[in-house]
Amino acid sequence: MPVNFQRDGAVAIITLDRPEAMNALDVDALQSLRRHLMNVRDDEEIRAAIVTGTGKAFCVGADLKSTSSSDATFPQALFKSTEKSATMGLYTRLLDFNDLGLYKPLVAAVNGHCLGGGLELALQCDTRVASTNATFALPEVCVGSIPAVSGVYRLMKAVSLAHAMEMSLTGTRIDAPSALAQGLVTAVCEPPDLMERALSLAHKMASHAPLAVQAIKRLARQCGHLGEVEAQTMTEMVWGTLRDTEDRAEGRKAFVEKRQAVYRGR
Repeated sequence: MPVNFQRDGAVAIITLDRPEAMNALDVDALQSLRRHLMNVRDDEEIRAAIVTGTGKAFCVGADLKSTSSSDATFPQALFKSTEKSATMGLYTRLLDFNDLGLYKPLVAAVNGHCLGGGLELALQCDTRVASTNATFALPEVCVGSIPAVSGVYRLMKAVSLAHAMEMSLTGTRIDAPSALAQGLVTAVCEPPDLMERALSLAHKMASHAPLAVQAIKRLARQCGHLGEVEAQTMTEMVWGTLRDTEDRAEGRKAFVEKRQAVYRGR
C-alpha cells in the first residue's frame, strides 16, 4: 500500500510508504491519503493524527513520472469534481484538504526531505516536528512552475514574509535547525526519537475535550482573515456552542476535584 494506517490509542498514524520513490505522491497515493484522513475525521475514537513517511524522505511532492498532463484542457477539468478533475490533469486538487472538513489535530513528523508538495502537505498539518536530517524547500520555481497547493500562502502563514519569499523565489532548501529558527517546525530531535516526540505531542492533544480541540482548530483556520470585532463575534458563538456540553461540565468538575478529566466528545 502506498499509504499505511495504524492506531496508537486515540492517535492515528498515517505513513507514506513509497520509499523507493522518496514517498512521492501519485494519484493512487493521494487518494489513499485522503481516505485515511476521512477515516480520522469520521472515527470518534480517533482524536488526533500523525502524518509521516518511511525511508529517507517525508515526501518529495508529486510523482512527476505518473502525474503527466492529461489531454483534457484546464477549463475542461476546472469545473469537475475533485476526483474527476484529478484524472484530467488537476491531480493537485487531491492534496488540498480544505474540502474534507477535518478539524482534528494533525502533527507532521518530518523525517528527511520535505519538498514541494511534501512541504505543502506538512503545512496543512497543525504543527510540525522534524528530525535532524530533515530538509525543506519549495523548488517549483526552479522548473518553471509554482507551488500549486497554496504553498506560498501557507508558508507565509508559518514563517515571516521575508523567509517565505526567499524560499519560494529561490527554491533553496533549508535544514532542520533553520526551520526551527524560522518557526516552520516546533522541535528538532534525532531520527530515532522523532516518532516518540510526535506521539507525545499528539497524545497530549488527544487527551483534551475533543469538541474544544476541534473548535480551536476551526477558529484558527477561519478567523485569520477577520478583523478583531468579527473574530470576537465568531469566538463568542463557538464558546456558546461549547458552554453546556458534557465535556465542559466534566472538565470543570475534574479541576475542582483535582483529578484527570474523562472526556467523551459530548
